[in-house]
Amino acid sequence: QVQLVESGGGLAQAGGSLRLSCAASGSSFSNIGMGWFRQAPGKEREFVAGISWSGSFTFYADSVKGRFTISRDNAKNTVNLQMNSLKAEDTAVYYCAANSGRYYQGKWAYWGQGTQVTVSS
Repeated sequence: QVQLVESGGGLAQAGGSLRLSCAASGSSFSNIGMGWFRQAPGKEREFVAGISWSGSFTFYADSVKGRFTISRDNAKNTVNLQMNSLKAEDTAVYYCAANSGRYYQGKWAYWGQGTQVTVSS
């Protein structure tokens, strides 16, 4: 069982930055892939970024590639999403998720409650 709690959301101007954090409980954190998803109003939840269990491999949606960076600290059981050059279309509720496997291709088994990110243009 993994419990996830996101923080760091808020309001930012277009072109600005925000950093999201996800604190995880459970002894299996260092052995599982982690990811960030987002859901904008009226749209389906979409994948944003994923990171492997060791942090050696990352993967990004085309829409955020070059602007967002996912990282993790297994000693602190945290995963972060640094968001730079924010755009109005980045406005969404952002969710932290834990994978059932060591990478980010398997089933996303656990979810956080979400944190709102609003980007004003």
